Amino acid sequence: MFDPWQLLRSMPHITVVWTELSSKSAVTNGRDTVWLDKHLLQVERRCSLTHELIHIERGHTSCPPNAAEVRVRVETARRLIPFSELLEHKRWSRSVEELADCLCVTPHVLLDRISHLSTAEQAAFSRPDEEAPC
Repeated sequence: MFDPWQLLRSMPHITVVWTELSSKSAVTNGRDTVWLDKHLLQVERRCSLTHELIHIERGHTSCPPNAAEVRVRVETARRLIPFSELLEHKRWSRSVEELADCLCVTPHVLLDRISHLSTAEQAAFSRPDEEAPC
C-alpha cells in the first residue's frame, strides 16, 4: 500500500503545516510547504497529502490549468489504489463508500481511479466476478 508519509520522509525539504483551511482540504506552494486542514480524517489526510506531494513533484507553484489538475488527481488515485486491490475488494463491496473505506481512500479518489482505468483495466473491471467455490 502506498504511504504518502513515507514519501514525505524522503523529501526532508517539505514542511507540513496543520491549520484551518476554509475551502480546501490541503494546498501547497509547489516547493517546500504543504498546508493540511487540521480537521481532516486519517483517510482524507492520506489522500490530500498524496495529491499535494504530486503537485510538488511536478513543480506546480501556482494553481495549474484544469487538465494538469485532472492528471494530478488521476496519479493520486493510481498511487493510492493498486488495480489488484481494486479488483479484489470490488467483489464483495456493496457501495462506493464501502469500497473506498476498504481501500483507505475517499469516495472521490476511488471514482477518479475507476473513471481513468486503462483499456486492459476496464476489461478486467467490467468482467463479472467469479463465484467463490463452495
